[in-house]
Amino acid sequence: MSAPLAGAGLQRVHYSQVHMGVQVSLIAYAPSRESADTACRAAFARIAALEDVMSDYRPDSELSRLCAQSGGPPVPVSEDLFTVLARAHHVAERSGGAFDATVGPYVQLWRRARRTGVLPERAEWRTAGRLVGYRRMALDAEERTVQLTREGMRLDLGGIAKGYALDEALATLREHGVTRALVSAGGDIVLGDPPPGREGWRLASKGRRGPRLILANCGVSTSGDTEQFVRIGDRRYSHIIDPRSGLRHGEPILATVIAPDAMTSDALATACVVLSEEKARVLVANTPGASAYIRRAE
Repeated sequence: MSAPLAGAGLQRVHYSQVHMGVQVSLIAYAPSRESADTACRAAFARIAALEDVMSDYRPDSELSRLCAQSGGPPVPVSEDLFTVLARAHHVAERSGGAFDATVGPYVQLWRRARRTGVLPERAEWRTAGRLVGYRRMALDAEERTVQLTREGMRLDLGGIAKGYALDEALATLREHGVTRALVSAGGDIVLGDPPPGREGWRLASKGRRGPRLILANCGVSTSGDTEQFVRIGDRRYSHIIDPRSGLRHGEPILATVIAPDAMTSDALATACVVLSEEKARVLVANTPGASAYIRRAE
């Protein structure tokens, strides 16, 4: 749908498609419907291509093929996959492992636990733990290779790939001359230049006490476990896993992070839910251009 903007010479368009298991929405201002259609089709195509690279649900994705070669020699990977894994490794180091792309074996156990309502056996837990740890993933930037040093390792990019895909969608729009745009998927948003006549995009996060923001040219991500969790016995377990222990239980938390790009905000928001509030704030404070709102859920 579109509507002319008086005096601005631009049309506002809004499209939605399902990618990466969520609804992806794109709002843009363009000189014509035709130019908007072309730019938005290209942006969605870029997201779809990245899903083929980084999905851990698709057995034929590049990520799945890399995991299938775990325990073997270094594997050449695409520029996109290397970029995301290198950033994931960097955030893992800075967060002391609170964010870790090698968390896949724990994720597999928790997906089953959520379906069945039964905790994994201790032996399964120990086996998974031996396969998790960002130091067990070796990256070679010169050769652009990745080596998963233990057989059975699995990568999960759920806390970073979506942000990267949104960044790339916005970059694609800009390549087509559309700079005033917003792309959102789940709890992640990337913002381009503001709408005509405004200083920024108006955003409101979840909860009465969440921030009301006016922003442009940045990424915004909200992560938390208010909606996705499982109760087993008398404990509430989060869907966001602490890679250092394989689980996270306790009070629900919401973290909203603003950063220069959505890949950064996505990863930091996930880490903020896992870390103590004090350590989360230090992590964000030491990230140039980033800020955070962390609160116990209502």
